[in-house]
Amino acid sequence: MKTLALIMILALFSNTAFAIEDTVENRNKEAERYLSVTPPKEMFQDVAKQMAQNYPSEKRELFIKIMTQYLDIEAVVKSFKDSMVKTFTADELAAMADFYGSPVGIAATKKMGAYMAEPSDPFPEKEGANYAKYSREAYG
Repeated sequence: MKTLALIMILALFSNTAFAIEDTVENRNKEAERYLSVTPPKEMFQDVAKQMAQNYPSEKRELFIKIMTQYLDIEAVVKSFKDSMVKTFTADELAAMADFYGSPVGIAATKKMGAYMAEPSDPFPEKEGANYAKYSREAYG
């Protein structure tokens, strides 16, 4: 019975016992680890290629060029990392890196380009009309 009680106590407190200390240094370390398993440059290239399929064939190459060659990927990665360090705890970043580095996470990441390229209309016709009305009122 004492063994069972000890196991239950350890189970209840194990999550905090193994938590990563939430420091800026640890957040940076875990953000780097996350970015290493989900390289933004590769993701942008994949998204650009998938999104290009929504354009006429003669415009696809230019679209990919604009989305990949003219993008300052280093600045984008720095911005991503800075936002992650500011927003997430070290434990949250570690969990994200663990998941996206796992076989399931890798498979999900490979599908992001197709997901992001899926045509969607964020402003259906009615919303477009509402936005036009707002613009007229707001800007004359």
